[in-house]
Amino acid sequence: MKRSINKVAVLGSGIMGSRIACHFANIGVEVLLLDIAPKELSPEEQAKGLALDNPAVKNRIVNTALQTAVKTNPSPVYTKKALNKIKTGNFDDDMSKIAGYDWVIEVVVENLDIKKKVFEQVEQFRKPGTLITSNTSGIPIHLMAEGRSEDFKSHFCGTHFFNPPRYLKLLEIIPTPHTQPEIVDFLMHYGDKFLGKTTVLCKDTPAFIANRVGVYSIMALLHLVEKLDLTVEEVDKFTGPALGRPKSATFRTSDVVGLDTMIKVAKGLYDNCPDDKAHELFKLPAYVQKMEENKWLGDKTKQGFYKKTKTADGKTEILALDLKTLEYKPQQKVKSATLEMTKPVENLRERMKIFAKGKDKAGELFRHSSFGLFEYVSDRIPEISDELYRIDDAMRAGFGWELGPFELWDAVGVKEAIEGMEQYGNKAAAWVHEMLDAGNTSFYKVENGAKKYYDIPSKSYKALPGTDEFIILDNLRENKTLWKNSGVSIIDLGDGILNVEFHTKMNTIGGDVISGINKAIDMAEKDYRGLVIGNDGANFSAGANVGMIFMMAVEQEWDELNMAIRMFQNTSMRIRYSSIPVVVAPHNLTLGGGCEFSLHADHVQLSAETYMGLVEFGVGVIPGGGGTKEFALRASDEYKDDQIVQNALKDRFLTIGMAKVSTSGYEAYELGYLQKDKFSISMNRNRLLADAKAKAIELADAGYTKPVQRNDIKVLGKQGLGIVYAGANSMYAGHFISEHDKKISEKLGYVMCGGDLSSPTEVTEQYLLDLEREAFLSLAGERKSLERIQSIITKGKPLRN
Repeated sequence: MKRSINKVAVLGSGIMGSRIACHFANIGVEVLLLDIAPKELSPEEQAKGLALDNPAVKNRIVNTALQTAVKTNPSPVYTKKALNKIKTGNFDDDMSKIAGYDWVIEVVVENLDIKKKVFEQVEQFRKPGTLITSNTSGIPIHLMAEGRSEDFKSHFCGTHFFNPPRYLKLLEIIPTPHTQPEIVDFLMHYGDKFLGKTTVLCKDTPAFIANRVGVYSIMALLHLVEKLDLTVEEVDKFTGPALGRPKSATFRTSDVVGLDTMIKVAKGLYDNCPDDKAHELFKLPAYVQKMEENKWLGDKTKQGFYKKTKTADGKTEILALDLKTLEYKPQQKVKSATLEMTKPVENLRERMKIFAKGKDKAGELFRHSSFGLFEYVSDRIPEISDELYRIDDAMRAGFGWELGPFELWDAVGVKEAIEGMEQYGNKAAAWVHEMLDAGNTSFYKVENGAKKYYDIPSKSYKALPGTDEFIILDNLRENKTLWKNSGVSIIDLGDGILNVEFHTKMNTIGGDVISGINKAIDMAEKDYRGLVIGNDGANFSAGANVGMIFMMAVEQEWDELNMAIRMFQNTSMRIRYSSIPVVVAPHNLTLGGGCEFSLHADHVQLSAETYMGLVEFGVGVIPGGGGTKEFALRASDEYKDDQIVQNALKDRFLTIGMAKVSTSGYEAYELGYLQKDKFSISMNRNRLLADAKAKAIELADAGYTKPVQRNDIKVLGKQGLGIVYAGANSMYAGHFISEHDKKISEKLGYVMCGGDLSSPTEVTEQYLLDLEREAFLSLAGERKSLERIQSIITKGKPLRN
């Protein structure tokens, strides 16, 4: 189908509508955001003598909603420039404009009658063939299209975004019996490739897939709390990151989303799913009913399962709700032998086996909740989905689970879990027993590098649709690993392209990673066409291994530290000056050394959600892996006249000096970490490695030649140092920075200006690298720097301001 989306109209500017509009603007689509006109003037408007027909009044609701959305943290836009793509208006004056738009998305209040009235208005103006979708979270999709024209019905379906649309990756696509199959296929593809979503095809059943399973899971936990005598703190500790779930776990998530939202969906499921075996679980426990009556709905009402208060001495304290007395009390530290046993286990699937055998409350909660979940999802096929993988996709993308229900079941062991389920009064659906009886022992398996799922109707395994366009290292690691050490694996991606995958804690960079990258470049230069540096971890890299630096500095092993920094620099330079193209594929945290590797790549293929920065100032040093050199080089390329010389130096200096971290891949370009025509952005994180591989092939096919090291980098010498030192002294005198910060600033300026040269001079990259290394070593030995590094290690936090 030849269809492109250049302009989107979003009808309704509430929490979801304004943020959906922002996300379309993020990807460069022109957006028209409309809402109702006010029925009465605000006090401010009355004071100004404005009338209801004044344009500022008529657009007050939509403009206020958009401004509120933009002020939220984290932001719904990649950069403020995206807002230039959004125009606002109201239903009375501007609905006719939708005739020029390719896709109309309705996001008004969850009321069928109101939605139908909006669609009546839409049909007056929409151009035949225009996509029309609803973002409802629960109203049956087919009911909304009743009474509409055949063209409307054939181009209409549900598109359920999850909030916040920028960050939660799920997009549920819910067709009606009238929706053209071509429209469904288009939306599935568009959502995946351009909006960066995991698109899940859903049936038009109550709450669709994610909320049906997710709210069941939450409601089951709410009832288990009383049965197992659990506290709020215990539940959140047992159902958080250790279980592969978000840090906000269960009760904190409820506070953030709003208890009223969960209650609304639960009541809807109770009313609309009378035949569901778990029907009674959708009834609210007494303590939740009381919270609803008290309007303790979470963050929006300033208290829910948690409440933020001030102590007598003015310090902020977060209290937890006692579910028995419904009184708030200081949080209690949670201890669990099962959790302690899981701490050293990095592999999540292996961790699940420990939970399943746990002898304490954590193990008991895991078994009760998981066994009930396994029964529930197996019973939902084919009601909500014909394929089991769609349920897993929906829960990972919509609720942030690292393992979907069937993946979790596989991790525990299908047969072993069924035996445990029977002891806990749960029973798997008949098709699961049939699967086992036929000798199929898991819901998923990997064959020849491809992940397959168990297809129930055919009783066989089929390849996961669409995954042939992704590169999933989990599927390749067993048979395609060519070399590995404790920090990296070198994997053959096919078509002459290698991949270096980090697998240290938070993918920090130490000697093993440095060695692995150099080994990969050796191998690629000898027998392959290109190299990708990328991984499937939670973060690309949190930077250098500061623990190693700390130990060397404390022991005053300066020769060893000098050699380690030199190796780091040489590796960055080798990434740039190898004889094969090197593409770096960063995502999420890309700090310090991870950023420096990106600075030196032939091309950076990065995720839209990449938080990139040179953050070494935070531990009292300057970037020592080529980052300072590189910013001096880039400043040099921007020098034109004296004024621009000073501005270029200032901008580059402050980016490092303020440890600026981008809030998106797009902002990484604005901060100077990326160069024009040398980076591309993958909206869908799942496509990142495949896109990086394609770019490496493109560079190789174009006849890649090894670059020549630069010897024409203009540095300002004393002319620039005067600017830097004056600025640092001014900041110190004004008590904006400490004496140690002043020293770091002067060292950074010294390197970026090329030392105390008497006049502007052209220097080589190696000259700047030597200055950079010398400055890094001198700062690493400072007591204040050592204290900062030790603080980072103790707190276990990445180097990020």
